[in-house]
Amino acid sequence: MIPQYLIDFKLQDLPVVETDVIVIGSGIAGLYTAIDMSCDRRVLLITKKTLLESNTRYAQGGIAAVTAEDDSPLYHRQDTLLAGAGLCSSAAVDVLVHEGPEGVQELIRLGTAFDEENGVLALTKEGAHSHRRILHANGDATGHEIVRALSMRLELHPQVEVWDDHFVIDLITRDQECLGALVQMPDGGRVFVRGQATVLCSGGAGQLYRYTTNPEVATADGIAMAYRAGAEIRDMEFIQFHPTALSYPGAPRFLISEAVRGEGAYLRNIKGERFMHRYHELLELAPRDIVARAIVSEMEETRSTFVYLDITHESPEMVKHRFPTIYETCMRYGLDLTSDWIPVSPAAHYMMGGVKTDLHGESSISRLFACGEVSSTGVHGANRLASNSLSEAVVYGRRIAMRIRELAKSATKAAPDAFSLDRKEVSSQPIVERRLKLQKVMVRYAGLRRSREMLLRAAEELNRQLPLFHSVLTKREEYEFANMLTSSLLVINGACTGRKDRGAHYREDFPLRDDERWRKHIVHVRDQGMMEEISDDV
Repeated sequence: MIPQYLIDFKLQDLPVVETDVIVIGSGIAGLYTAIDMSCDRRVLLITKKTLLESNTRYAQGGIAAVTAEDDSPLYHRQDTLLAGAGLCSSAAVDVLVHEGPEGVQELIRLGTAFDEENGVLALTKEGAHSHRRILHANGDATGHEIVRALSMRLELHPQVEVWDDHFVIDLITRDQECLGALVQMPDGGRVFVRGQATVLCSGGAGQLYRYTTNPEVATADGIAMAYRAGAEIRDMEFIQFHPTALSYPGAPRFLISEAVRGEGAYLRNIKGERFMHRYHELLELAPRDIVARAIVSEMEETRSTFVYLDITHESPEMVKHRFPTIYETCMRYGLDLTSDWIPVSPAAHYMMGGVKTDLHGESSISRLFACGEVSSTGVHGANRLASNSLSEAVVYGRRIAMRIRELAKSATKAAPDAFSLDRKEVSSQPIVERRLKLQKVMVRYAGLRRSREMLLRAAEELNRQLPLFHSVLTKREEYEFANMLTSSLLVINGACTGRKDRGAHYREDFPLRDDERWRKHIVHVRDQGMMEEISDDV
């Protein structure tokens, strides 16, 4: 039902732009990969909004890497595997924990100013980490600082061209090889960009849900276009809900970093009672999926729409210094982090699944790579360990650059001449209405808690939208909705398998984890359906 391309086209009628490497997306993965590749390749970086707008920019907590003497890659490995609930790739995690420290040093070399205390890197602790290994910048603005540094460095590279406000509609492939991308320009015109390699760095899928910490650009574009191109897509049912997003009338679902709990904040229900002791021995620093479900349970039991985050027992000076962005944002809505309990509730935050890659970031489609949240390297398994994502993007961005340098200088296959479904019908229902309906369906039936009945209801609702793919699409919001619909159906179909409760995927009708039967990945391939893949976690 979902075709290979969103639009009908004739490549011979389109202008062609040639480059060495196409990078799609401008978060940490896209910026770092583009910088690394630009040393000896021409790079075209395409972003659908602006260079500074990405999930990375809003990352507060920090970047996880071993830098302290009392820590080690072995500890980091153990923590990551434990959080991943039996579905991490051991080899991918080994790459992360051993190459992550060097990646941090590379970010520093490129101009990132991480916070220091007494002349050494300042470290904090987050949920499910056994040691303090989270580096941060400007207190709670780590992502913003990394994007600032990398974007400034990018501007110094004459071999990098940046296209702001351009939308990649689809990947052009032939015989399982990616030849480039079909791009819509700001004026509505289209162009075929041909490259020796294409790197998806397009971010996650938070906008599939009504309540999310992600910016509006996080519409699962890369996952959907890779699926249409025939790439293997893995673990789509694993979506991490951040336990503590601001939940206050008139305020956005602003992320209240896990680092606040790492520095000693308590969770309280509306009666003022601490409750995490009833759910996990690590209390507020339990893995995110456990904390998020515990909060929902307390909300249901107390008939409330939020719980409280309380750090008022810490000194005001420490709170303001450590969390300036959170403090100032809360103050704009009349909430003082140093003296008030802050109302919070879970919100969609991070996609563990995505485009399946090998240890060098290459997908099952030749010359197509994926890096960052759009990818499924195997690092995160069923539940991402806090702050591993930024280090993953740097480590695998570097590996992708190394692999691309090994490729032959040019792709040999000719691009397909045209593609047509003879689309004529124009969609009549406003996309804004369709998008809101999809987000509500995903929250209600495929959110933190799921059951087969709920998932089948979600599939029934969303399958009614499938005729969209045979309509004429011309606008960015139409392409985005098509990508959201594609990715939502992948989430639902993966979650509908017989898999029991594991990590971020919680089935109320299968509450017991079953390692013997379901220590497996669900892999989607267009025209082939779903397949099972045994995990190599040990």
